[in-house]
Amino acid sequence: MNRSTARALVVALGMVIGPGPVFADVIAFKLLPNYSRATFKSDAPLETFVGNTAAEGVAGTLAVDPAKPQAVTGTVKVDMNLVRTGVDKRDADMRSKNFLDTEVDANRWVTFEVKGVEISGPLEVGKAVPARVRGVLTVKQKPVERVADATITWVKLTPEQVENQKRFGFTADNIKVRAKLATTFSDHSIPLPQIFVFKVANEIQLETDLTFVRQ
Repeated sequence: MNRSTARALVVALGMVIGPGPVFADVIAFKLLPNYSRATFKSDAPLETFVGNTAAEGVAGTLAVDPAKPQAVTGTVKVDMNLVRTGVDKRDADMRSKNFLDTEVDANRWVTFEVKGVEISGPLEVGKAVPARVRGVLTVKQKPVERVADATITWVKLTPEQVENQKRFGFTADNIKVRAKLATTFSDHSIPLPQIFVFKVANEIQLETDLTFVRQ
């Protein structure tokens, strides 16, 4: 078979078979609560405080192809009934019917639904890659589009390392996400009671340090 005949055969075969499918290596992750946290900071004229989650108060999932992280999807949610600011009376006031009303189950959760990531390229193992995470933040059932500044780190473990770390919940593929964003109570249609005006800021700073492990 001469070269021209071989080339013709390859072209004909390609036309019959068509282009091969491209499979994305999308990995499903779940949040590891004991190694994750979320905080809420209020900096008001008379008082500054930080609310912290308990381990069981934060949950989430991610689906991401490390080679194409721009299309990541996922959800993170925080149980506001388990957030503590260090003052029991303040915690009770924040959860009361006059404010967040967390006795209503739908109001109990603050959620962030990931809609995509602005990132320069693929994730690199062991490297913290800067990113902007687009999503929808929902507080007291009021969704608002927000963008978080973040760093994303893909951590791969060898089989031996997995064996040593699996009792803590870690797997061969792990994702660390550190993120910051801000929102306001007014954007979520939550008026500040008069008693809170000088002690709770309308703007709230949110910060997360989340660890996800392969499902």
